[in-house]
Amino acid sequence: MKETTFSRRHFFFGSLLAGAVPAGGFGSTASLRMLGYKSPLEKLNIASIGAGGKAASDIRACATENIVALCDVDDRQAAKTFRDFEKAVKYKDFRKMLDKEDKNIDAVIVTIPDHMHAIAATWAMERGKHVYVQKPLTRTVWEARSLAETAAKYKVATQMGNQGYSCEGTRQLAEMLWGGEIGAVTEVHAWTDRPIWPQGLTAIPPAEPVPATLDWDLWLGAAETRPYTSGGSGYPNEFDGYFYQPFNWRGFYDFGCGALGDMACHILGAANLALRLSAPTAVECVSKEGTSPFMYPTKSVIRYDFPARGAMPPVKIYWYDGLKETPKIAGVPEGEILGDPPHRTPPKDANGKPIPPEPTGYNGHVFDWTEWQKMRAQDPPARMPTPDGSLFVGEKGMITTGTYGEDTRLIPVEKMADYRFPEPLLTRSPGHYRDWIRAAKGGEASCSNFSIASPFVEWMLLGVIALRVEGKLEWDAARMRFTNNADANKYLKPAYRKGWGIGKA
Repeated sequence: MKETTFSRRHFFFGSLLAGAVPAGGFGSTASLRMLGYKSPLEKLNIASIGAGGKAASDIRACATENIVALCDVDDRQAAKTFRDFEKAVKYKDFRKMLDKEDKNIDAVIVTIPDHMHAIAATWAMERGKHVYVQKPLTRTVWEARSLAETAAKYKVATQMGNQGYSCEGTRQLAEMLWGGEIGAVTEVHAWTDRPIWPQGLTAIPPAEPVPATLDWDLWLGAAETRPYTSGGSGYPNEFDGYFYQPFNWRGFYDFGCGALGDMACHILGAANLALRLSAPTAVECVSKEGTSPFMYPTKSVIRYDFPARGAMPPVKIYWYDGLKETPKIAGVPEGEILGDPPHRTPPKDANGKPIPPEPTGYNGHVFDWTEWQKMRAQDPPARMPTPDGSLFVGEKGMITTGTYGEDTRLIPVEKMADYRFPEPLLTRSPGHYRDWIRAAKGGEASCSNFSIASPFVEWMLLGVIALRVEGKLEWDAARMRFTNNADANKYLKPAYRKGWGIGKA
């Protein structure tokens, strides 16, 4: 049976491991966060900015604590959550909620459209509140950097909502790569079938009256004012007849970050951690289809060029979205990049005991050769091409993993028949939401806290800009600017509508 020992791995990547994660695990803890510290047995008082859609599941996942206040601009979307947490105080304007409930709140969930993330999170952090902010954290590079600085200033516990960073398979992949399992990695391919909402449209439907349940001005927030429209009867929309909201906003330049913003924080999380990615030297949209003057394209391929990092050589990251089938990548055997086996083997803690599931499910399924064989023996085999995943190409082999780091495995999969995963080097997560709650009570910083998430989001968002500007863009991270394209630089920082500036000022 194959086994990779700690001593060999540490020797092979000794200098790399020395800086693989920050001191104290995935982040530093500020003296038990004595200002606002709570005993692990004492419950947090949590408010949520956003109550419908994805916010509803974020709230449920944190409902082991006290949900004391809820805010949503759309009564229709928030109705079920408002009923489920009937004792929570209800608001439409998060600014009023944070001001009036200041003394009653310890932490805040921010799950609203991307263009409002930074403003809402900053308002909360400046009031000393711990924040959980949905991916992709922010809509612009400047906002991502600003959130990291604000979190450090106010010493609050933070977490970005990219669940894959908490998955067992993500950690397994990092430890496999650091152990030299496939040699130096020179390419990563990551893909998704998103967008599953409209993109590439070229005309905006006529204006319509705003529904009585929606505060349209608050929904627009910092974005430029525009008429409301549901899209009308001729608009191909499967999401309750809304053109912009509650879901389709992701496809608009002014509100979201397209498929890249929706899924890259999940799918490229394993690459960001395992390859210690910091800032690329260049980014380029290699191809795109279905372009629009106000929306992201229907399909695209983006390439990031990263320089050497310590013992790791330069690496190219390829992102594919709008795919209708699994990508065909040179050297990959037919049928090897496939969906998850229909088993649910939970990850285990340091003592070998299964980690109990969070309300939203396990933090990633771990690969099990026996279960995989059972699945393959079915007629037809019980698996379908995965809509999302990533592939790591090394000098000596390849590794693939799923959307959230699940079922990490060598390719071809037969190599897993007698494979034993490396001994753990990284701290295992108690669960993505539990991770943040523990940090908010003074425990170890969460694995995707803003000191980690913000630099990750910075480089990911460069690809969003590349979708709007032609040609290869050379990036200077220290000066936060593109050196060869002035037009691209105007997309680094947002223009806020009057009355919606970031922070107290």
